[in-house]
Amino acid sequence: MYVHLSWYLALSAILFTVGVVGVIIKRNIISMFMCIELMLNAVNLTFVAFSSSFRDVTGQLFVFIVMTVAAAEAAVGLGIIIAIFRNRESLDVDEANILRL
Repeated sequence: MYVHLSWYLALSAILFTVGVVGVIIKRNIISMFMCIELMLNAVNLTFVAFSSSFRDVTGQLFVFIVMTVAAAEAAVGLGIIIAIFRNRESLDVDEANILRL
């Protein structure tokens, strides 16, 4: 069964929009972090859809690179979140002014 490219792109746009809205609306650092990961997965879906449509492996290579960067971002991001929680005992973004001078 063949699914047209526009369906993949529409799903990717919806996922990316949900991620952007989540980052804008949410005040919890973990929720914002998950929304950023959702946006990265939406971009990965777009890369794979175009790669499959054009019968080229370049999109899949970009997905591999994005997943590698997302894994590094997850490790560093979770480390920062744990440090903020230990210092402030809250995960609210408005209270996390620890990086200010």
